[in-house]
Amino acid sequence: MKKLLTVFALAVTTSLLVSAAVAGPLYRLIKTVPLGAPDRWDYVVYESGRVYVAHGDRVTVLDGQSGARIGEVEGLPGGPHGIAVVDGKGYTDDGKAGTAVVFDLNTFKPLKTLKAEPDADGIVYDQTSRHVFVIDGDSGKLTVIAPKSDTVVATIDAGGGLEFGVSGENGKFYVDGAEKNELVRIDTATNTVDAHWALAGCLKPHGLAIDRSNHRLFASCANKVMAIVNADTGAMVASLPIGEGTDFAVFDPVRHRAFSSNRDGSLSVIAETSGDKFEALTPIKTPIGARTMAIDPQSGRLFLVTGEYAVNEAVPASDVRHRYTVKPGSAKLLIFAPAK
Repeated sequence: MKKLLTVFALAVTTSLLVSAAVAGPLYRLIKTVPLGAPDRWDYVVYESGRVYVAHGDRVTVLDGQSGARIGEVEGLPGGPHGIAVVDGKGYTDDGKAGTAVVFDLNTFKPLKTLKAEPDADGIVYDQTSRHVFVIDGDSGKLTVIAPKSDTVVATIDAGGGLEFGVSGENGKFYVDGAEKNELVRIDTATNTVDAHWALAGCLKPHGLAIDRSNHRLFASCANKVMAIVNADTGAMVASLPIGEGTDFAVFDPVRHRAFSSNRDGSLSVIAETSGDKFEALTPIKTPIGARTMAIDPQSGRLFLVTGEYAVNEAVPASDVRHRYTVKPGSAKLLIFAPAK
């Protein structure tokens, strides 16, 4: 009897972690928008009906409904990564130059260049402090910009290489400490680090999303797990399986789902049934290489970027990063919508 109860308990636990019983696809691909050359891409940002794509030496701006190209922010030879939109201005970076660039949202012309740090990468606006945070990845620092004056007001040393960050909109800012497998919390009033939280079982967190209503952080990790953390205490709440090659995570506050976009051609979906209960739903199939994304939280639309790939048969299929090579001029934006 004890053995039967143990088996039953394991079955129940497994069903809570991974659910394959979702009838039909959760999301469907509704539009593919060609971007063309350059073939490099990085972050995608959705803001006020527009989609901003870090694309080669520029930021390509598209209409979030039709996919029509609205404009380009050019003159970023070292490659842009993050994008933020604040008070009628846009912010991006030149990662190689270690600079942040302010641009006009109507003309898309650069307005000002600010010194950041080498490997300027993700960019996030914090509404509480009304500051823009530039995450200088390999430098392990954050450059803090005041949009009112477009000046750098602080540089924060986080103590190790970083990936992406999110605002708690409560005086706290959270960043993936990829080098040390941790989350770093920043007090936005003082621009100082006030916590380092180890992510047990998570290697190299890349994506980071937040559920502000339930105070939960979702860190997507290179070892194919999503670590879910209490945003107040840093305590680990849950760890669930995701695909390989994650580079970004988002949270849908309307449908209570967290997502990890993965290089292996999967979009992992984690359902939040309560603040402490989560389950991994059937992944959404995407083209290989669609590793970054953005979300329109109202419609639930997801925006991903990838390209067409040639396969190098000499490289093992498990090595997704090196097995596939992007075909020139094939970059494209993918728009997925909730099926129901």
